[in-house]
Amino acid sequence: MTHQHSSQRRLSQNSNAQDIPVTAATSPGATGSTPATPLEPGSWPALLAPRLAHFAAVARTEHVTRAAEELGMPQSTLSRSLARLEGELGVDLFARHGRTLTLTPAGRAFSASVERALGEVEKAAETVRADADLTSGKVAFGFLHTMGSETVPALIRAFRADHPHVRFTLVQNYGEWMIEALRAGRLDLCLTSPVPDAPDLVARRLDEQRLRLVVPDDHRLASRRRIRLAEAADEAFVTLEPGYGLRRITDALCAEAGFRPRVAFEGEEAETLRGLVAAGLGVALLPPPAVPRPGVVELTVTAPRAVREIGVAWMSGHPDTPPVAAFKRFLLSRRGHLLPG
Repeated sequence: MTHQHSSQRRLSQNSNAQDIPVTAATSPGATGSTPATPLEPGSWPALLAPRLAHFAAVARTEHVTRAAEELGMPQSTLSRSLARLEGELGVDLFARHGRTLTLTPAGRAFSASVERALGEVEKAAETVRADADLTSGKVAFGFLHTMGSETVPALIRAFRADHPHVRFTLVQNYGEWMIEALRAGRLDLCLTSPVPDAPDLVARRLDEQRLRLVVPDDHRLASRRRIRLAEAADEAFVTLEPGYGLRRITDALCAEAGFRPRVAFEGEEAETLRGLVAAGLGVALLPPPAVPRPGVVELTVTAPRAVREIGVAWMSGHPDTPPVAAFKRFLLSRRGHLLPG
């Protein structure tokens, strides 16, 4: 499972209750990629690529007629292709003895590189075909950290009951990072909140999750079961960093309740925030935990209505491979009962 961090700062104390600037996430397409080979007209790849398989077949058989039969093409066409290849390189690759050919030293050196290149093409083709196979293909799926312990494992288990061999690349991160990963082609689908609204994306609301005000168990409000958010206006808040969807929702709910939260700590994980609340360092608006956390009390917020919408998003106009299409249909079928409980 891949876990991308949004910034170098893991936890920030904000003693002045000012927002800490966001450290920009690394662009999803900026790391680990191979520099593109130029294919402009006149470049070596553009000139040579169509003829490399012809050269390799003749180099293996050392016979034009047998190579032409192997390739299923006329011998004259193959001979012209080889002649053009040598002309473009300006090097004799073969010594000719009638219809029999032998590689020159330059031809042997070139043949070794061509075989490696064609092997990589073969491997790449087999990989993309395997990833697109309905029964055993691959889905690159992103989701929020808070959905990693229960929701996503349960979804994948249910999906694999009918598609037992489909493989997943799983990426946990915050919403904005995942949207950029969709655009960069690193993800097929993502579960995120808030549900994005952008012209290049398709997004569907699947469910909503109630948020609770989490307070220390010795807090003045800990004996309550319900609370209006305005009653916490004077409290120090611990929140996710700016840029996280839950942070935007927290700020919006507090604004609706008539105040701006006084932020004391910012982090990247909801359960880390719960730990800070248990330590008495503030209160937090959080989704329900997977496992009850000692040291905190979770209060139902009666006003404003404290929920976050969960949705699935993908790139508009991008064709799906069969396994991606199957998993997308499965997710859409879970509308209204995506979340456990």
